[in-house]
Amino acid sequence: VFALNVFLRVASGFDIGLSTKCVVIPKEMSMCQKIGYSEMRLPNLMGHTSMAEVILKSTTWQHLVHTDCHPHLRMFLCSLFAPICLDTFIHPCRSMCVAVRDSCAPVLLCHGHPWPDSLDCDRFPGDEDMCLASVTKEYKHLHKVLPKPACQTCPAVEEFFTHKRLLEVFCYSNFAVKVKLSKRSTVSDEQEYNIECQVEFITQGSLLPYETQSMIQQWLLINEKCTQRMTPTHRPMVYLLVGNIEEGSILVNQVYRWQRKDSQLTLATQKWRYHKCL
Repeated sequence: VFALNVFLRVASGFDIGLSTKCVVIPKEMSMCQKIGYSEMRLPNLMGHTSMAEVILKSTTWQHLVHTDCHPHLRMFLCSLFAPICLDTFIHPCRSMCVAVRDSCAPVLLCHGHPWPDSLDCDRFPGDEDMCLASVTKEYKHLHKVLPKPACQTCPAVEEFFTHKRLLEVFCYSNFAVKVKLSKRSTVSDEQEYNIECQVEFITQGSLLPYETQSMIQQWLLINEKCTQRMTPTHRPMVYLLVGNIEEGSILVNQVYRWQRKDSQLTLATQKWRYHKCL
């Protein structure tokens, strides 16, 4: 959750005038809840004139927000969809837009969508004007920078293997995480996934288990086409995802379907505790 504690560049904004009003940010706009303020201006900076339109258009960005592709994505989007109630509109700075775009456009493209013209960074003011500036450098200083999931070709789901082969795979991999996947249809008839990372067998460097699990969840959200392939029905499915961290990117190289009758997977994970790699 990011409060509005970024830098405001001191310069003249433009008057809102009498054409806008202050309204409470509706609970349906979940991405703009708990962001440091509770009221927004309507119409907003995207030109939306009704709350119904704001809710409809903003929810299309919810999936991207869940991927955590940039630490300031929520702040950037909410400054446009739900601008704070001040005497002037406060735009995001061009530098913030560029930082968010450079991190999140590849994720959008992975889902088959280009960065929209409505968010063309050239439309936003420079940092010398009054605007919300990116604090990425300060963020990196205060937070550990973790590897990022990469958009990639979906690995095939392997069904025929031996526990000895699995142990070999574990030896040259950075992580192996057991994942339970299920999906449900939302009110708007879209698919929503429930992802549970249950067990971790291999860790990478100083990464903590919950960090690895969080990054695998992000990988499944970014590579949604792979998640769709692994959840053909609404019945929960369990998989073992095995992969590496290369040049700061998380890559899943092998996917194993974990069924109750799969004694080879169970045997491999039991033997891994005592296994010595060559």
